[in-house]
Amino acid sequence: MSLKVLVVDDQGIVRAGFAAVIDAEDDLTVVGEAADGATAVQLAQELAPDVVLMDVRMPHLDGIAATRIITGHENPPRVLVLTTFDLDAYVFEALRAGASGFLLKDVHPHKLLQGIREVANGESVLAPSATRHLIGHYAPRSPNAAPTRSTPGLDSLTASQRRVLTLVAAGHTNAEIAEELSIAVGTVKSHVTALLRKLNLRDRVQATILAYDLGLATPNPPGTHL
Repeated sequence: MSLKVLVVDDQGIVRAGFAAVIDAEDDLTVVGEAADGATAVQLAQELAPDVVLMDVRMPHLDGIAATRIITGHENPPRVLVLTTFDLDAYVFEALRAGASGFLLKDVHPHKLLQGIREVANGESVLAPSATRHLIGHYAPRSPNAAPTRSTPGLDSLTASQRRVLTLVAAGHTNAEIAEELSIAVGTVKSHVTALLRKLNLRDRVQATILAYDLGLATPNPPGTHL
């Protein structure tokens, strides 16, 4: 069964290019295209795509607002943000709104296709180091940051799960966390799955944002090169 993809971008030539690359794959199908966020929200409900490729800067309703609406619905599709710049405040706000990662618009076609398949499989398309730098840079500046250090489900985390959460936020891979805590990679995966469930989070990107909001992770100090 093919994965259904909705392509959202205000430039027709960009949409056509992405659609051509995606439709050339046997396991991927473009079910719709949208030129603005409002249309994207409508088509996401009507077409029930598995993945939405979302531009962030669009007329009428931008990609951030559209992402927030789409991911707020029951059984939402995964959203993969497309952007021109990798360290853009808009990207961080899109991740906070529920996106599962981002890719640059000049991404190699192979990486684009890989990213679509990965987010459809429940993974986050964002290198751990990029997650740390991006979120560490913008989280302290975001007006949407959580005002308190408590959140539903946080108290239910075990000491091990809380430690894993801080290491995920620090940008460590499962293998690096396993080495740091002297446990098996499978155990790390179990901890990650459990903490995501308890905190009602979709993926590691959302967990990292929450950790920064709650003060469980420290942003990059002044002068850090991103």
